[in-house]
Amino acid sequence: MPSQPTAEDTTIIVGGGVVGLSIAWELAQRGRKVAVLESEKIGKGASWAGAGILPAVEKQATTDPYEQLRALSHNLHPIWAERLCRETGLDTGYARCGGIYLATSPGEAATLAANRLWWREHGIEHHAWDHAELARQEPALVAIQPTEIQAAWFLPDECQIRNPRHLQALALVCRKLGVDLIESTRVERIEPLANQRIAIHTRRATLSAQQVCICSGAWARETLEQLGIRSGIMPVRGQMVLYNCDRPVISHIVNEGHRYLVPRRDGRLLAGSIEEEVGYAIQTTEAGLAHIRGWAERVLPAIKNCPIEKSWAGLRPGSFDGWPYVGRVPGFENLFLAAGHFRSGLHLSCATAVVMANTMQGLPNPIDLHPFRVGRG
Repeated sequence: MPSQPTAEDTTIIVGGGVVGLSIAWELAQRGRKVAVLESEKIGKGASWAGAGILPAVEKQATTDPYEQLRALSHNLHPIWAERLCRETGLDTGYARCGGIYLATSPGEAATLAANRLWWREHGIEHHAWDHAELARQEPALVAIQPTEIQAAWFLPDECQIRNPRHLQALALVCRKLGVDLIESTRVERIEPLANQRIAIHTRRATLSAQQVCICSGAWARETLEQLGIRSGIMPVRGQMVLYNCDRPVISHIVNEGHRYLVPRRDGRLLAGSIEEEVGYAIQTTEAGLAHIRGWAERVLPAIKNCPIEKSWAGLRPGSFDGWPYVGRVPGFENLFLAAGHFRSGLHLSCATAVVMANTMQGLPNPIDLHPFRVGRG
């Protein structure tokens, strides 16, 4: 199949999730011509499937690159939410609602005790809530036996965003800036060309570009393996249940371990999640959904009679050490990777877009990206 060259300054983004769309928007604002290739529908992968939680970050200066990336992104989210609303008319649901960290078992209480030390060390505002304060703030939570709640902490800087709306707004603003969003186009092979360009082979056509950035989440592993590059990226399935209540039952995010409840202003309530290493299987399971419902309805009995609107699953792109891969692919001058964000793709997306755009343009970065390098072992 003959190659179809694109404009000399074109960048192709492989993957139309929150990371890919964010990088595309950032580059387009800098005057780059960008195309996004997505194997399914734009914004319908793991980014859409998540709960939209933006955990609190430290406000004091830190030398930890991961915490620097988190802090930069956390600070950018309200700015991006305001700009996206202004430029598209879509309210992405960004809100500083605060998060409650709950323990209903000795093991979770021990985890929270360790978390408290981490919060204190990193300057994250946190407050212990006794049973009376918890009852005052969230009366629905204390409907379970008071003795079951062994600890409760409140972090006021935890935020949320409605990720489907955020993705929709990103897609709209990208189109307004001339980004070509190409759906249902699976990349089958990436091939370096002799003229410092890269060929992208799909079933429909073969494209070539000056720069390519792989942002295909858990599927980035397959693309890298085609190039003979091993990575620690792995798919980790999560499942979600959406309750449709006639009014908000709680007003704060509730966390216990890896499980959470996320209230929306319209009365909907997200309950999740579990972590399953099952390869690329995206289907929900009766056992997984029953586990989520069992926990959610025990912690919040008021939702037992609320109808379930839908349930779904998604594949988080995990990494062997919990850190994303952000930077240039070794051995390729013009091939880049931004993947492996695991549960934090939405949270880290703004900062990832900024540092990746800087890297792709040869500009300095405010964060040392060496710990995020592709090919680290």
